[in-house]
Amino acid sequence: MGSVSPAPLAGPAPGSVGAPGPATTPAPPVIRVLQLHTRYRQAGGEDQVVAAERALLEAAGIEVRQVLFDNADLQESRSALGDLGLAVSAVWSRAAARRVGEELASFRPQVMHVHNTFAAASPSVYSPAIRLGVPVVQSLHNYRMACPVATAYRDGHACTDCVGMPIPLPAVVHGCVRGSRAQSAVSVATLTTHRALGTYRRGIDRYLVGTPFQRDLLVRGGLPAARMQVVPNFLEPDPGAGGDVRDGVLYVGRLAEEKGIATLLDAAARLPGRFTIIGDGPMAPQVSAAAAAGHLAYLGPLWAGPMRERLRSAAALVMSSIWFEGFPMIMLEAFAAGTPIIASRIGTLPDIVEDGVTGLLVPPGDAAALAGGAEWALGHPDEARTMGRRARTLFEERLRGPVHLAQLVDAYGAAIARRARVG
Repeated sequence: MGSVSPAPLAGPAPGSVGAPGPATTPAPPVIRVLQLHTRYRQAGGEDQVVAAERALLEAAGIEVRQVLFDNADLQESRSALGDLGLAVSAVWSRAAARRVGEELASFRPQVMHVHNTFAAASPSVYSPAIRLGVPVVQSLHNYRMACPVATAYRDGHACTDCVGMPIPLPAVVHGCVRGSRAQSAVSVATLTTHRALGTYRRGIDRYLVGTPFQRDLLVRGGLPAARMQVVPNFLEPDPGAGGDVRDGVLYVGRLAEEKGIATLLDAAARLPGRFTIIGDGPMAPQVSAAAAAGHLAYLGPLWAGPMRERLRSAAALVMSSIWFEGFPMIMLEAFAAGTPIIASRIGTLPDIVEDGVTGLLVPPGDAAALAGGAEWALGHPDEARTMGRRARTLFEERLRGPVHLAQLVDAYGAAIARRARVG
């Protein structure tokens, strides 16, 4: 299926996914980390990573204190004045800055590790760290620092119109945030204001991204290349690999347009009875209709245990996305299960899947190619199992907890060293 393309996960080149980070100036052992995150209204992969990293650090003897905000606490106002207050707090929240400052002063961490600040926390949370001289590491799970809507996606296609623009006005013109120009303007104001204030430049000492594609796009968006470090997500504990008896192809995830569900349904209609879908989302009715027509099996959302059992017995996992993913946790689950991945050749996915080695890459939005990849995996079980074994080896060597812990500690050391230099 196509030519073999180079993929950073396949080799140990510096900066590649799963490769060791750059050497840094030795720093004191890290024993206290303040972890800051804003939960989303609908829990997702970011929330899972935050919890997993805390457990990983604590198991290594590092004390972790969390400061958690929650976007579910933001209640949309019924008045123009109330809405203005919410907009202002998204740009700069005095309450959030005060809370973080108090935690920093009492806990006295060596590093503050920030995940999501939008919208309940706001970028104001960096200000007390700057004032107190606390090094900051920022995990970037999406594209928010280059794209006001964070997804680099609009109107059914990947979009980089705002990347590199000092004032990303296209997001307002297109109403990218929830279809609202007003809400888009708030996001644009947040990004523009803190760029102008130098909040990110002065307040963040190290940026962590999941793949080289993310790094390159965010550098185009204005972030400093010298402070970027590729640190992929990880899975711990090891859920275990599946056996050699494999059949059918599986999709697990959100049922939404950007995930390429329309393409997936078209592909499934070309190979009736061979696709199984697990998940929920706005396109669940269309998936249910396809299942009723006999094109596929639809299991709805499943808990982790039953989902993993399905994954261990699948010939391949399908990633039909038409947008720029981050580093989806389901891809880690597939590699751990020894299941190859048939993925769209877009964004981060070619950084994770090596074509012909740990899976297959197909053009995004091409149902015939997706069905062809699935048919190849089902018709060549020995080759597919070999791909799965390579994926499993990659997982064991480079996507487990110990490797991730070493990369985190390296990033913390780099942040501490930089903060010591700049004062």
